[in-house]
Parts: sequence; C-alpha cells; structure tokens
Amino acid sequence: MRPSVLVTGGAGYIGSHACKALARAGYLPVAYDNLVSGHHWAVKWGPLEVGDVCDPVRLIQVIRKHQPVAVMHFAAFICVGESVVDPAKYYRNNFTGAMTVLEALRATNLIPFLFSSTCATYGVPERVPIDESHPKVPVNPYGHSKFMVECLLQDYAHAYGLSFAMLRYFNAAGADLDGEIGECHDPETHLIPLLLQTAAGARPALEIYGHDYPTADGTAVRDYVHVSDLADAHVRALVYLLDGGQPIALNLGTGRGYSVREVVAEAEMVTGRSIKTVLAPRRPGDTPALVADGRLAREVLEATFPLSQNLTTILETAWRWQLRGLSTGAAE
Repeated sequence: MRPSVLVTGGAGYIGSHACKALARAGYLPVAYDNLVSGHHWAVKWGPLEVGDVCDPVRLIQVIRKHQPVAVMHFAAFICVGESVVDPAKYYRNNFTGAMTVLEALRATNLIPFLFSSTCATYGVPERVPIDESHPKVPVNPYGHSKFMVECLLQDYAHAYGLSFAMLRYFNAAGADLDGEIGECHDPETHLIPLLLQTAAGARPALEIYGHDYPTADGTAVRDYVHVSDLADAHVRALVYLLDGGQPIALNLGTGRGYSVREVVAEAEMVTGRSIKTVLAPRRPGDTPALVADGRLAREVLEATFPLSQNLTTILETAWRWQLRGLSTGAAE
C-alpha cells in the first residue's frame, strides 16, 4: 500500500505537478482543494477531496480518512497586485488557512509539513543573487502572508516539535513534459503564459509593466524555474524530512535571471512568431530583480533543476501546453 501525502491546493498549477511527481516516487497524492482556482481535470494521480483550508472539520475528516505521512501545502492566493488592493483575502486564505491546516495536524498527527513559500518574502533585495540568510522584508501583502506562515512554522517547530521544509520559489514556469497538465489561472497574471497567449493570438498585445527599473534594459528581472523541477524538489524535501532531516528553509531557483525583454525575444524564437508589446506602468508591489542563490537546495536535496537550465526548454513546454489548451479547452 502506497503511503499517502496530503496535497493542499493539489488541483492547482504547482500542486498538480507535485502530485504527479509524488505518484512517480511511489506515494499516493491526496489532493485537497476547494476548486476556486484549481481544476478537477488536473487531479489525475490520486483522489480529490473537495474542501477549504479554512475548514478545520473537513481537514480533520480527510486527515483521519487517509492517514497521510506528510502534508504539502500549496493552497494560497498568489497575485501580488490583487494582494495590495485586497489584503484581507490574502491574510485570511494564506495565513489563516495554513494555521488551520497546522491545527488540524495538531488535533490528529503532527506529521512533516512542506510549505510552498516564495522569494517575495525577501522584498527588495539588498544583494543578488539572494541566499537564505537575506533579510525578510516583504513589500506586499502576498509576501507578508507567506512570511507570517514561515514565522508560524518556526514557532510550531520550537513549541510542538513540527518537522518542516520552507521552499521559497522564484518564478515557476513551464508545463508538464508529457502535456498532461500546465498553467491555467483566471485571471492570468504571469509573464510567460500571457506572452504565449499573445503569440497564439488570444491577446492583442503583451503589457510590459515597468520599463524604468534599475536593470540592464529597464525591465524587471526574474529567475525562472520549471514547474516539474519544483515538483521534484518537493519530493526530495519530503524524503529528507521523512529520513529525519532537520527543519529547513531553501531557495528553489537557478541563479540566472532574465529580463522581460529577454523572455519576449526568446519566446519569439520558440514560437516563430512576432509578439506585440506595449509599455505600461509598474504594478504595485513588484521589485526590480529577484534571482536565487540556490546552492543550499543543491547541497541538501541534490536538486539540479535540469529543466530550468535553459529558458528555451521552459518556453517550449509552456508553448506546447498553450497550443493544446487552445485546441481542447483544457487551458481556458
């Protein structure tokens, strides 16, 4: 019998890729999702339990039913701009939701907890690349909500003996190599899917938010990580914790940043199409450059992020998913 892992947000973009990676590694992923932003079609490798992370009764019911050996917590709202105009939504779901899951575990079995965190906890970087010791000074409610959960995990570890891994993503991108799942947000706010939707003719132009940043070409710089590499890192972190590893915080990034203009140019090469862009003001809460120092993850997890070493690979998988979505409706 395969050991089960509870995956909150398991019907979402990164959560569904983690479910596939878990199944391949011999686990039974139990996707727990309210389907507000997740998709039923993305749950393919284990059961779906519909429920909200702020519902303690439902969480305890599911935990007792499946007896998971660990929790991977992905359930969160992720739009930086929206968090600025509606912070209550983000604190309620991201922070209170995570605490509700932890309290459900305390009421049942305090198993290892893997937290989907973010480079947004660092705020405007004092140095690039950013290592795990960098000060945490978030500049938007999204980043604050994630950082508050990080503080919560540390306090739960100290007081209750919680075993945890905080995995700080840089920019998740790309799609499953087999084309089974991919990125599908409504509304979409991430650069690469917006860019490829424009290339496919689904949008008239790509808006470039901010062209006066202190970067080489004036546009924001980000470190892009293939979503399947992120999923693999989660499985590696799970094994690390189940083998008795100490609580840890790790950056998941490549150490190579690309500006918006560089990503546009590469996307035109991959798609063979000219992509129209228009300049727009900076979005609230955005920072000029976020690039990871990912050495600790490579050392502790032996995670090499093979699909992330080349932006072309990320864009090619995302483009295949975009074309499939337009033809089948799966990505609409």
